[in-house]
Amino acid sequence: MKKLKINYLLIGIVTLLLAVALWPSIPWFGKTDNRIAAIQSRGVLRVSTVVTPLTYNRQDDKVWGLDYELASAFADYLGVKLQVTVRQNINQLFDDLDSQRADILAAGLVSNSQRSQNYQAGPTYYSVSQQLVYRMGKPRPRTLAGLTEAQLTLAPGHVAADDLLNLKAKKYPDLNWKVDDKRNSGELLQQVAQGNLDYTIADSVAISLFQRVHPQLAVALDITDEQPVTWFSQRSSDNSLSAALLDFFNRINEDGTLARLEEKYLGHGEGFDYVDTRTFLRAIDNILPELQPLFEKYSGEIDWRLLAAISWQESHWDTQATSPTGVRGLMMLTRNTAQSLGLTDRLDAEQSISGGARYLQEMMAKVPQSVPEEERIWFALTAYNIGYAHMLDARALTAKQKGNPDSWADVKQRLPLLSQKPWYSKTTYGYARGHEAYAYVENIRKYQISLMGYLQEKEKQAAKAQAEAKSQAEAELSTMQASLAATPLSSFIPLYGQLPLTPFFRGDAGEKNRSAEQSILVQAPLQ
Repeated sequence: MKKLKINYLLIGIVTLLLAVALWPSIPWFGKTDNRIAAIQSRGVLRVSTVVTPLTYNRQDDKVWGLDYELASAFADYLGVKLQVTVRQNINQLFDDLDSQRADILAAGLVSNSQRSQNYQAGPTYYSVSQQLVYRMGKPRPRTLAGLTEAQLTLAPGHVAADDLLNLKAKKYPDLNWKVDDKRNSGELLQQVAQGNLDYTIADSVAISLFQRVHPQLAVALDITDEQPVTWFSQRSSDNSLSAALLDFFNRINEDGTLARLEEKYLGHGEGFDYVDTRTFLRAIDNILPELQPLFEKYSGEIDWRLLAAISWQESHWDTQATSPTGVRGLMMLTRNTAQSLGLTDRLDAEQSISGGARYLQEMMAKVPQSVPEEERIWFALTAYNIGYAHMLDARALTAKQKGNPDSWADVKQRLPLLSQKPWYSKTTYGYARGHEAYAYVENIRKYQISLMGYLQEKEKQAAKAQAEAKSQAEAELSTMQASLAATPLSSFIPLYGQLPLTPFFRGDAGEKNRSAEQSILVQAPLQ
């Protein structure tokens, strides 16, 4: 995917100017004849979205996603509760706006001229490009020329349809495609990855995340340049909702919330490696089942899947792993660290995992309290890799360069400087392999995404298979019952007459039954 760039200074200036311009029309604090007042009177902000790894996701009673977190923060800003409605595709989202079932669409939607004519776009919070994808090993199209509706499939309401119409009119007159009304963009990506479809189009961020679970999906070409991603609301002469959104995004831009969320969900999307990802996914199937109980047992406050990702980065889940520097085991602990943790055998899987988890939690506890809770793990992992003192140097260097030492997005950019003499000579603890620490943490984050997505995919497939098996069994039972109901009772009478209504007994009764049977056999005509 292309590198995402957000000019927060420009966003802040534009947002401030627009907020000032709209301020006379912001009456939500004292009047009731506008959309903000209606939302606050209702006590609920109604948001429609779609399920994707980036926008909205739910697993194990936990909900996450960039748009979900932003929508939750906006609901708090308005002082109301958040009500999320999940839809199957983009067309259904805009139907919710048209029918006034939603106040806002928060689903990673691209703003273009067509949508902006009919709906009110909010502030831009990141950008994407539209890309054509195919399955590795199949023919890769170099241009859109000649693509047919049998090859190219889009999801309902996809923004790329407008771009394709323009390209068809201006450059590719023989370009054609079809819309699958039954599948959303994520489902079409899966169909391409499985080889059931030739091509589809999706945005660069969605593709990057999808490749972490389906590495066989590949980008053929870019369809568009970067496009702004925004929320949408109904177009209206009442600007109160637009003004509130401008003020809200300006605030979270100024206090660093927007930058932290961007880093959390978008900050590790580059550097996809097909072979590495495929190797990791195979190990999830073949090696992880034996180790998973140990990761779950000793993870503590750390998500066990993150602990597993750390261990994969350290040793590729090889219990006998040993580096030239002497670190060993699943968590690659030094001898001194192992002794300080009371471990007797670094090559023992349980000891290594339990020790590594405890050591990492000790590092997290030492991270300054000013660091946001959800980012403390990345600072701790940096300390785990290059040492706590060098992590402090990276923070100090960030502060000297007018960055935020409590922001992982800012600090990670300074880590490579720790291996450059003009910079490490000015630090307290000197040279460190900062570039390796940067790659170390980013790799772990990518493995965590792959692991979580792959396990979730397997759970969905298992649930689907179970549902299909149940449905098939019910259908067979229903067919059997219908067949029995339609069969005349006489069809159940045995060839040699009706069965006795009383059980057989030994003695005379049994002899009488056998005699009767013999009599019937004798009297039966020859065929």
